[in-house]
Amino acid sequence: MAPVAISHRGVVASSQRQVGRAGYLPLERKCQILRMSITFEILGSPGRDNALLVRVDSGQSVTRLLFDCGDGCLNTVSFAEILATDHLFLSHLHMDHVGGFDYLFRCLFNRDTRPNHIWGPIGTTEIIHHRFQGFLWNLHAGMSGTWLVHDVSHTDVSTSRFELCEAFAIKHDEGTSERNAQLVDLGTCTVDVHVMNHGTPSLAYVVREKARSNVDTSQLAVLGLRPGPWLKQLKDNADRSDDVVIDGVPHSMATLRESLVTETPGDSIAYLTDFILDEAAVSYLSKTLQNCGTVVCEAQYRNADRELALRNFHMTTGPVAELARQSDINRLVLFHLSDRYTSKEWSEMLAEARAIFPNTAFPEAWHIESIGEQGGQPERLAIR
Repeated sequence: MAPVAISHRGVVASSQRQVGRAGYLPLERKCQILRMSITFEILGSPGRDNALLVRVDSGQSVTRLLFDCGDGCLNTVSFAEILATDHLFLSHLHMDHVGGFDYLFRCLFNRDTRPNHIWGPIGTTEIIHHRFQGFLWNLHAGMSGTWLVHDVSHTDVSTSRFELCEAFAIKHDEGTSERNAQLVDLGTCTVDVHVMNHGTPSLAYVVREKARSNVDTSQLAVLGLRPGPWLKQLKDNADRSDDVVIDGVPHSMATLRESLVTETPGDSIAYLTDFILDEAAVSYLSKTLQNCGTVVCEAQYRNADRELALRNFHMTTGPVAELARQSDINRLVLFHLSDRYTSKEWSEMLAEARAIFPNTAFPEAWHIESIGEQGGQPERLAIR
């Protein structure tokens, strides 16, 4: 089954466009919506292993982030796309989240155009090193490829380096650094991490696109100014207050910035899977996820199976939807479903979530419909 691509781009259905849950922007400002640059695909099919591929497009480059790597999840992703993936973020090390790593590694083992980064909870380095060593290396002479594996704890990050030219035999200690919620700054976006409880540490991630500075070109004519290299200086040097010379005339950078530059808030997406979502976790995450654009979250069990979910350190649809409601997010996308249920029961699970948070959906390509509130008729909730 082909993955579903979900994007903020290019959908303007009427003269108004909903932004978050705060209200609407008029049509004349839709250009700011189209600049939002996070797109994503949920990989895998319902009741099977899933993963999340996120793209952050700055307009000049695309950063690709893969969250988890279950069995078969990369089957629909092109080799070129895999080769362009920048970082792999693992929630935890259970087989349904790392079962597809060998295929990823086969594609990237000798990529030397950039370092290969893997992030995960404590124990990631040990397990990934075993995966590296699970193959015979006798033809690696003259090859190169650097892999950096990062173990993330509540307080710090420990990094180890492995080299293809050494047949990945040696673990090089690259040091340990303290961390806060922000795990890594990738230039166009940041990735935050939160350690949750799955009976073992499970990492929840939030990708936040950085705010963009946009020049209102319509105001250039009003001010009698011509475009030029000075516009880039104006956008890229927010702290400068000196003068810039335009056509031989000095102008205050601060005054120009106030007249011409607007800040467009960045988009965001969260990846939550495999941990207990009790009242304490909802209270904690609802503050962290305030106004997040999209939350992709597991829906392993239905509400009636709450005790089973607790026993297995998983979530049910009700608390997931309540978290979305309290966090005031834009939309909730459910994935990582248990195969103990039928497609009809999956539909009922979607209805359970929508009763609390209406803008909830499964990936549209999964073709799972919600049971409508009137007459038991199916009702499709498309993801836009």
